[in-house]
Amino acid sequence: MAVNLPSQRGKGRRAPMADINVTPLVDVMLVLLIIFMVTAPLLTAGVPVNLPDSRAKPLDQEQKPVDMAIDDQGRVFIDKDEVTGVLADALAGIAAKAQEGQPPQVLLRADRGLDYGRVMQVMGELNRAGLNRVALVTNAGEQGN
Repeated sequence: MAVNLPSQRGKGRRAPMADINVTPLVDVMLVLLIIFMVTAPLLTAGVPVNLPDSRAKPLDQEQKPVDMAIDDQGRVFIDKDEVTGVLADALAGIAAKAQEGQPPQVLLRADRGLDYGRVMQVMGELNRAGLNRVALVTNAGEQGN
């Protein structure tokens, strides 16, 4: 029969606990996960644009598309950065990066109150730069015709 006798070195003291309490770590990680899950969808659209409604279905994507936006004042943005110079130069830079393979798809978001001519001007510059895979982004809403 074995008896657990206290050691002579630490009279009256207990041995240090060797277990780690992971409950607070799990709680903090779950809170961080929830915060990232809530904030990640909010970071997708950088330029506020009032999109028109459409009944079209979303497109399947193989590679990361180039996001372009035209706001209500007619300013053009490429991936949240405003194009301040000539639009053709900025688009030529995008087309040059994609020379190796298929040109990237361009997702064009234009404000619904914008002049149709401005949208067609930007689409013409896209065509001249060789970026022919252009998709117009709309809100997926119900429309009665």
